[in-house]
Amino acid sequence: MVRKDPDTVRRALQNRNMGTELIDAILEHDKSWRQCLIEGDRLKHERNVVSREIAEQKKQKQDSSSKVEEMRVISNRIKEIDEEIRGYESKINDILLNIPNIPSETTPLGKDENDNPVIRVVGEPRQFDFEPQSHWDIGERLDILDFERAAKIAGEGFTVYKGMGAKLERALINFMLDVHTKQGYLEVLPPVLINEKAMTGTGQLPKFKDDLYACTDNYYLAPTAEVPVTNLFMDEYIEKLPVFMTAYTACFRREAGKHGQDTRGIIRQHQFNKVEMVKFVKPETSYDELEKLTNDAEEILKLLKIPYRVISLCTGDLGFSAAKTYDIEAWVPAQKKYREISSCSNFESFQARRANIRYRTPDGPKFVHTINGSGLAIGRTVVAILENYQRADGSVEIPEVLRPYLGGAEEIRKE
Repeated sequence: MVRKDPDTVRRALQNRNMGTELIDAILEHDKSWRQCLIEGDRLKHERNVVSREIAEQKKQKQDSSSKVEEMRVISNRIKEIDEEIRGYESKINDILLNIPNIPSETTPLGKDENDNPVIRVVGEPRQFDFEPQSHWDIGERLDILDFERAAKIAGEGFTVYKGMGAKLERALINFMLDVHTKQGYLEVLPPVLINEKAMTGTGQLPKFKDDLYACTDNYYLAPTAEVPVTNLFMDEYIEKLPVFMTAYTACFRREAGKHGQDTRGIIRQHQFNKVEMVKFVKPETSYDELEKLTNDAEEILKLLKIPYRVISLCTGDLGFSAAKTYDIEAWVPAQKKYREISSCSNFESFQARRANIRYRTPDGPKFVHTINGSGLAIGRTVVAILENYQRADGSVEIPEVLRPYLGGAEEIRKE
């Protein structure tokens, strides 16, 4: 697309608040690459002609030394040209891996999060007859969240869940997986150690290398289940579409506490749990499937009876790999604002091209469209429950839908 319609790509980058230097660099390298191909083909033709001439001279028992020298010069130049071609291909590929997806035509234009339109608001924020407390104060008072001991063993940005806190986290994972499997998703439990090729396939590498936890032997800790689940079909044809999958994984990100935000509590952590939904679909159905996946994520909050809203991310706030994204934000009473609890995105063929995930059609192979979304981020759901269900006496009511997962317990109260 960069070669065929560079102006469209330039506009897309500008709408993402990016410069267009990368496009100019690709086009320049592409021009040089094509010139090398032409010269290489010409030289290979010359080499074939000289080869025939040498054979004829030898047949006639004539001196062929000058032609042999000419052949040597041509062959050396061909080797140089081939090396230049590989160099340009490497440069072009490196740049392409750092160019984000083209936003959908339905993605609203805008500069930053302030330009994200609200699509819908569901539920009314609870009116408290006391001053609502923050989730970290509630958790520490109930002795179900321990930040101090987590910092002692791992550092800032980690949490130890204790007692009913640990049980609540586990209950939410099981609850969300149960809901999503009933919605038609196949549950999988993938590895959380991910290789470099898979990280590149979904767009985490090379762009976000500094945000990842790198291990030895070119492995990385999964930042989200999106990465291992999407790459289950890397370098494969999917014979039957659509495919819906859901997975729980622990997630690991170095970004926690960026810019001094959310340094307290469990909204932003280096390690957290999340249930993810992933869809592999045909291009013609992908935007309908994005709406359905977003509704599937919303169903969790509806069942938990937590107020939320859905916003559509504008071009300036859109993630690197996404063509369109809806963020679901839960109401957090202590902060008196909505906070992101799920991000649901259509990547169109962006990830499938990088990971080489295709399906067969009568007209030949095509790339699938990939869609994913959190269903939900577990820690942030704990935040929403502790703050929205808190009581004046310091206890927390357990949402009715979770009680079967907690042995019938109806509240969290300090022993």
